[in-house]
Amino acid sequence: MVREGKRSVMALVVAGGRGARLGGPVPKQYQSLAGIPVLRHALLAFCHHPAITAAAAVIGASDRELYDQAAQSLELLPPIVGGASRQQSVLHGLRGLAPLKPDLILIHDGARPFVSASVINNVLAGLDNHQGAIAAIPVVDSLKRGDDGVIIDQIPRDGLWQAQTPQGFAFSAILAAHEEASCGHTDDASLARAAGMNVALVAGAPENGKITTAEDLSRADGAHAARLFDVRVGQGFDVHRFEPGDRVRLCGVDIPHGAQLAGHSDADVALHATTDAILGAIGDGDIGRHFPPSQAQWRDADSARFVAFAVDRVHALGGRLAHLDLTIICEAPRITPHYQAMAARLGDIMGLESNRISIKATTTERLGFTGRNEGIAAQATATVRLPI
Repeated sequence: MVREGKRSVMALVVAGGRGARLGGPVPKQYQSLAGIPVLRHALLAFCHHPAITAAAAVIGASDRELYDQAAQSLELLPPIVGGASRQQSVLHGLRGLAPLKPDLILIHDGARPFVSASVINNVLAGLDNHQGAIAAIPVVDSLKRGDDGVIIDQIPRDGLWQAQTPQGFAFSAILAAHEEASCGHTDDASLARAAGMNVALVAGAPENGKITTAEDLSRADGAHAARLFDVRVGQGFDVHRFEPGDRVRLCGVDIPHGAQLAGHSDADVALHATTDAILGAIGDGDIGRHFPPSQAQWRDADSARFVAFAVDRVHALGGRLAHLDLTIICEAPRITPHYQAMAARLGDIMGLESNRISIKATTTERLGFTGRNEGIAAQATATVRLPI
């Protein structure tokens, strides 16, 4: 998707490497961090940033299936296949975006999962007066030069910065620089400087580190969990009436019944209540605000998309969904035989373990519209943990 704006700012997330130092069955950018792939964390940061017009990833030629899983439901441009090196991958990505004629480009490492909106803002601000700007943090530790395991020199740290990403540039200038560059540049700022571009240093963040080793991944997972002290609870409630049909969809599972639920989407009352509960926990409106029934694109839509969207909003804030308690209120159909399938589907959509999902069913003792078999109601309570 390409958003309209005063200036076109695109993000290119580079994720074509193999991550050999980390090991594991898949490249590091597809390994799990806080319950979702490392790459998805990075993609979410740009997808949900209001200044980003569009975002795309550069991926390995054999990684399309992994990428599709990591990027599921995100509004992204089609992925671009990278080259044999990071420098070549960035060039492929820039060429792929060139037909869209962006004004600015932010180039980010897919193995830096915790880039914040404030860091992105800092880089964009740096581009107001410079051809390039990079996120960086000052070097605070003493630096030594060694040889054969022995210190041979002390390196003054004054004026030294540790480069991070995103690194932002005027698009036409960085594309031209990449087209003319020699091999061997360690990052895009080095290449830009070699081409004569002026590049600003702006504030990065310590948590915007790069995942390189298994220890980095474990440390990042622990650090992320340790920051989630802000526990919030949201509630959702929804009702749908019956209409002629032969099945009811609840939690994405079709249950045979003598009627179906009426609604603009697939009328999955359980997933609608779940969506509102998650959005409520983070103060982000309700399902009607994000998916208005007046818009034709949501007619007959799979409500799993709504839940996945709400969970992504949590992840974009650096948080995670901790628990869901769902109650379905109806006289019929019987829900108990379908608990297991419903919980499994909910777990797939939300990325939650089964012991963090509770599904219950009750009746109103034949009172009210549910007691008269006129429809089904559902209420949900979602617990979310966010960083302070």
